[in-house]
Amino acid sequence: MTIYPAIDLLDARAVRLRQGDPARVTPFGDDPVAVARGWVDQGAEWLHVVDLDGALLGAPRHLTLIERICRSVTVPVQVGGGLRTVADLDAVFHAGAARAIVGTAALDPETLPAALARFGERIAVALDARDGLVAIRGWQETAALAVVEAAQRLAAAGVARFIYTNIARDGMLSGPDLGGFASLRAVVGAPVVLSGGIASERDVAAAARSGAEGVVIGRALYDGRLSLRDAMRAGLGCANAC
Repeated sequence: MTIYPAIDLLDARAVRLRQGDPARVTPFGDDPVAVARGWVDQGAEWLHVVDLDGALLGAPRHLTLIERICRSVTVPVQVGGGLRTVADLDAVFHAGAARAIVGTAALDPETLPAALARFGERIAVALDARDGLVAIRGWQETAALAVVEAAQRLAAAGVARFIYTNIARDGMLSGPDLGGFASLRAVVGAPVVLSGGIASERDVAAAARSGAEGVVIGRALYDGRLSLRDAMRAGLGCANAC
């Protein structure tokens, strides 16, 4: 199981939001490159970077900073936030991303097929849930489409990996949405990464038992409630024994 430390970029700082609300922001570093290096020094094998400004404005805003992060670490980086065109995806891969995360663009009947044809398994789709429906445009809008229905359609279209977040849990340290995750995983054959609410080793182990390929962890790591080493041990322990 892969543990993805989250680095969310807002105004060129590393921050965390609560439930995706830009008005509920906590800064955790004025130098996101140093933050990225710190997680790698602690043993991270992947990083999860989101351009929040890009997500809110509809196009990448931190490509230069993302490139600095990608070039400064020795592990792969998955990047999301405002990637709504094939040109955006080209740009983020040129910046050094190993994997690109699309959300809003996944519902575009022209963009997604073009992206999958060009980049294949380097594309992951973020399914962000608000009351069971797909949230889009930086979580500021909700589509009239159930997450499970979207997952079925996207899996049939050839999406190779999903990242599932229950927005109500994100940044709240209330535990992951294992029920929503199970419903999603039941209808897709692709790997699913679980995000939102991870607060403890028990949460990581529960996600592993539920079949998550990985977990994205943000606030719990930054607050010091959970160490990266302990999170990795919990995931590995379950992989060996569950």
